[in-house]
Amino acid sequence: MSKKKKDWKNEKERLLRLDREERRKEYRRQDFISLDKIPSWREENRPNDKEEGKELTGGGGPSDKVSLYKGDITVLEVDAIVNAANSSLLGGGGVDGCIHKAAGSCLYDECHSLNGCETGKAKITCGYDLPAKYVIHTVGPVARGHVGPTETNDLTSCYQNSLRLMKEHDLSTVAFPCISTGIYGFPNEPAAEIALNTVKSWIEENSDKITRVIFCVFLETDFAIYKKKMSVIFPDNEMEVTEEQLTGDNASPSKKSTTKEESEDSNRVMECVLGQ
Repeated sequence: MSKKKKDWKNEKERLLRLDREERRKEYRRQDFISLDKIPSWREENRPNDKEEGKELTGGGGPSDKVSLYKGDITVLEVDAIVNAANSSLLGGGGVDGCIHKAAGSCLYDECHSLNGCETGKAKITCGYDLPAKYVIHTVGPVARGHVGPTETNDLTSCYQNSLRLMKEHDLSTVAFPCISTGIYGFPNEPAAEIALNTVKSWIEENSDKITRVIFCVFLETDFAIYKKKMSVIFPDNEMEVTEEQLTGDNASPSKKSTTKEESEDSNRVMECVLGQ
């Protein structure tokens, strides 16, 4: 006998009433990553201070509010993850399809009620079976390699409107994928600059409203780009990054080692990335 289809409105109301421990029982996957497992950008680059019990002086700045994470956005236990959606909001390829698959059918049903979304705008739904409480859907510009004022403004608006929704819903932790850099063809470097600068400006104006913004990447190319640019845009750290370090054999894609389970998941996660 097939299970009765859940009504998304009732399911959303039920899930949003649960505390974190109760919600964890509802996650589709139990290999979630909580915020305390992801160091801030400042902690990432001053690990010895933390190990020796030293307090980081001058804390509370933008570099304490951001993280760079390499992996699957659908396992992050944060208030909201951002979905690089298409204008229908009904799922598609890449990270969009992976988020819909991980969240379950109620996400599709709620998205269907939203009547789509314009480029640069953002809309919010429940996260359903995800570790994230909410999903913020934003539609990036289709650049196809060309970046003019329109594409730049639209991508900036994606981040601004996502952060606005986060603030309006009293959320303090959010994870962004690389928006528009996949099949939409926005060049990776300018896309990263827009993401980092827009988020930094927002943090400086709303520092008391935010605990953490996570830049979630998977491709080695994006990880190197973000790592290099974050050392400049979020400079209150002591790390110096050179081109040789970023491209050499000793360059590390992540602080954490790759487990057998992560290796087995790599093909699935790659599917998420290709359409970002």
